[in-house]
Amino acid sequence: MTTFVDRVELHVAAGNGGHGCASVHREKFKPLGGPDGGNGGRGGDVILTVDQSVTTLLEYHHSPHRKATNGKPGEGGNRSGKDGQDLVLTVPDGTVVLDKRGNVLADLVGQGTTYVAAQGGRGGLGNAALASARRKAPGFALLGEPGDLQDIVLELKTVADVALVGYPSAGKSSLISVLSAAKPKIADYPFTTLVPNLGVVTAGSTVYTIADVPGLIPGASQGRGLGLEFLRHVERCSVLVHVLDTATLESDRDPVSDLDVIEEELKQYGGLDDRPRVVVLNKIDIPDGKDLADMIRPDLEERGYRVFEVSAVARTGLKELSFALADIVAKARAAKPKEEATRIVIRPKAVDDAGFTVTYDEHEDLYRVRGEKPERWVRQTDFNNDEAVGYLADRLNRLGVEEELMKAGARAGDGVAIGPEENAVVFDWEPTMMAGAEMLGRRGEDHRLEAPRPAAQRRKDRQAERDEAEREYDEFDPF
Repeated sequence: MTTFVDRVELHVAAGNGGHGCASVHREKFKPLGGPDGGNGGRGGDVILTVDQSVTTLLEYHHSPHRKATNGKPGEGGNRSGKDGQDLVLTVPDGTVVLDKRGNVLADLVGQGTTYVAAQGGRGGLGNAALASARRKAPGFALLGEPGDLQDIVLELKTVADVALVGYPSAGKSSLISVLSAAKPKIADYPFTTLVPNLGVVTAGSTVYTIADVPGLIPGASQGRGLGLEFLRHVERCSVLVHVLDTATLESDRDPVSDLDVIEEELKQYGGLDDRPRVVVLNKIDIPDGKDLADMIRPDLEERGYRVFEVSAVARTGLKELSFALADIVAKARAAKPKEEATRIVIRPKAVDDAGFTVTYDEHEDLYRVRGEKPERWVRQTDFNNDEAVGYLADRLNRLGVEEELMKAGARAGDGVAIGPEENAVVFDWEPTMMAGAEMLGRRGEDHRLEAPRPAAQRRKDRQAERDEAEREYDEFDPF
């Protein structure tokens, strides 16, 4: 059974906003009580937060679909709906958030670091909030907006100061067990270590973390063995420690060639050339291992490596190694720039920034309106209520959409689509030179919706022509 997972695909859904309420105050002897519909509640967010007590993404491997709660709808008597509850998902320290294309969205390092993975929808306004001098008793309310739907990838990159790398059964697990209080599984067969192990080492006044990365083999950077799965765990380290087996039982291997192979895999993986290297010649408690270590040490030192001869079993040379690693880690920490408090930069939009575009789609023979405000207003509109549709027309007119449509060459009856191509609201445009409030008849009605729709008929005719052409082609197709 899987007990460690360091990469998952997560499907998160924020809560939908609650709908606003259309209500009129009713009380004895007060026939004109006025609108009293409350606003809908905000949908809950999906928030990722770092918890250092969490060490794996296993929970999300088994349950990859997560959803926050919806906001409650508003009620009469000016009672607003309750906000949806945020869904907080705890992740390990060092988790990277990516989109489906591999772009980094957030790098979560440090206890309590948070990232909003999906934003909850806004609640709709009730008719009490929509009342104005010209529309004193609105017979409609705004709908709540849907929450964000996101597909994200979580990757865990272990936060450690020192990474032990080397062939399987080189003694990395034994080394971390004697340097720290970690208790990894230890055996003499390949791939004993199936998950990264973390240990905390104290050397004088310096405390640092050390990670035992599962054994690498030739081709690890291309996916052979377990290497590709865990090479990401060495990316954050300050120093790489090559653990070489000086008493290997395999006749076709020797410590120097092992070092060359691992270095080539690290080079192929990329991004680790600037990390200092240390070589540990392990298992010198075995006579043949001690002789081989003495033989190859001058060659390794000529290459510029700092070499330490140790025995995890006999606990020989561990103190020197521990203090040397502590010195390197301390220098790396001192060289890092000091972290400054995050500056909050507010960039307000320009007052005259309408925030929308109008383009002509020749293929569909209609004009497309894209922008944050128009698309949000469309999502908030109840198209079963004529008065709500009239209110939307008034808002679009005040925003300047009609003026831009005229500049783009649109004429009365032309088709207009608001929103993304796959989920747009399409209607036939009728220019309005006055505010819609003066044109309304009875509550809940708008005579602008009763006009003929020539553009819609033209689109139906074109689609019928396409269907007829495809049908004739299918009838005469010899294949």
